[in-house]
Amino acid sequence: MSQTFDAMDELPEQMRIRREKRDRLRAEGVDPYPVGFERTTTLAQLRTDFPELEPDAATGVEVGIVGRVILRRDGGKLCFATLRDGSGDLQVMLPVDTLGEERLRQWKSDVDIGDHVGIIGEVVCSRRGELSVKATSWVITSKCLRPLPEKFKGLTDPEARVRQRYVDLIVRPQAREMLQMRATAVASVRNSLTSRGFIEVETPMLQAIHGGANARPFVTHINAYDMELFLRIAPELYLKRLLVGGIEKVFEINRNFRNEGADSSHNPEFTMLEMYQAYGDYNSMRELTQQIIHEAALAVHGDLLVRHIDDEGQVIEYDISGDWPVIPVNAGISQALGEEVTADTQAEQLRKFCEKAGIPNEPSWGRGQLILEMYEHLLEDRTTSPTFYIDFPTEVSPLTRQHRDDPRLAERWDLVAFGAEVGTAYSELIDPVEQRARLTAQSLLASGGDVEAMALDEDFLRALEYAMPPAGGQGMGIDRLLMMLTGRSIRETVLFPLVRPE
Repeated sequence: MSQTFDAMDELPEQMRIRREKRDRLRAEGVDPYPVGFERTTTLAQLRTDFPELEPDAATGVEVGIVGRVILRRDGGKLCFATLRDGSGDLQVMLPVDTLGEERLRQWKSDVDIGDHVGIIGEVVCSRRGELSVKATSWVITSKCLRPLPEKFKGLTDPEARVRQRYVDLIVRPQAREMLQMRATAVASVRNSLTSRGFIEVETPMLQAIHGGANARPFVTHINAYDMELFLRIAPELYLKRLLVGGIEKVFEINRNFRNEGADSSHNPEFTMLEMYQAYGDYNSMRELTQQIIHEAALAVHGDLLVRHIDDEGQVIEYDISGDWPVIPVNAGISQALGEEVTADTQAEQLRKFCEKAGIPNEPSWGRGQLILEMYEHLLEDRTTSPTFYIDFPTEVSPLTRQHRDDPRLAERWDLVAFGAEVGTAYSELIDPVEQRARLTAQSLLASGGDVEAMALDEDFLRALEYAMPPAGGQGMGIDRLLMMLTGRSIRETVLFPLVRPE
């Protein structure tokens, strides 16, 4: 459990001193948490408005600014502080000649690093050429009762960064940059689709039947109906209902929940783009996905170079421009193994290949699951540059149309970059009879104990019987997209990933 303190004598010294300041201010009739402050501009806007002041220049322009005190230097008759608001940092000068001796003394005694303050003053340039606000008055707008981490180290423990993201955002510029990059990437994805005529929708997160992917769901209960519900693992079956209803281009940027592992590339709660286009297929989805990611990279970085940071803190650039490789899964596995693997290769031979390559497998697995395991170990884990792997076995693709040239294969691709799957797409299966047969097979697996198998969704099958047009569908992880663009783990691209209790 996190540590809490009730009695003053139980507080660490720095917290006790800050609490005493808060109590003293209240006793003196000063509210350390006032209702607000009249801000007239942001710190970034000041830098835009006054880009090239000469050293020691005064503008005669008075402003009201706010920010958190992140640095301070106290002198006898002149104090300096650095404020940080949501837009950036700026220096504040607090001289005795504009504040008066009493207010300068109070600044030194009352204000701590971490406090939010409001400053009224003149825009000037310091003798050293630093754009500043020369204060004529100041007020504490929110007293900080816990000291911030040391300036240059910040939160050095990655676990602490996740648990206290609010502190991480205060002290570490990279955390704020990631937040901004994520917002920019999501806005770009949304704009890419709406500009192409796609309609954004919202589908249920609570579902009576879990489906749309092979994953273990979270289970809950609704008291009003006294029935079991599931947090959705994917919105696919609802979005396809919209295709049946005549919505030809549709997408959702949604929250999905899967009761599976949590590590550097998985979080039980994650954000996904899922989109469908009538009369598209997995080829058109591949072209569109590449365009969407190119546009997101341009929005985030200004070019088609994605920037990763290595273990030594060096920035490595990867060029993702142009068309990305398209590799059939069987061909990729064959090249990695040095042995030929085709749709004719039987499970017994595939198992021998797995054992020779040190790939774990189960005796109950058929050839489709063996191919999938080989793909994950031999191709997905080892792929750096963005690559589309296409044409997976039909038996491990229950919602996918069979390949138009080889029914043993499915018209499906996975996009892999930097060792992780970024997205997947299908030419969608629209034959309701065939879909029923496949979901029935899935439900038999589920009844046999497979917690990831899909259930039989009768309402979805009924919808398909009203005829869904030929379509292409795609699902892409937004968190994974950010991982691809920045090289950071999912625990950094997600603001508040799930962690074990302290």
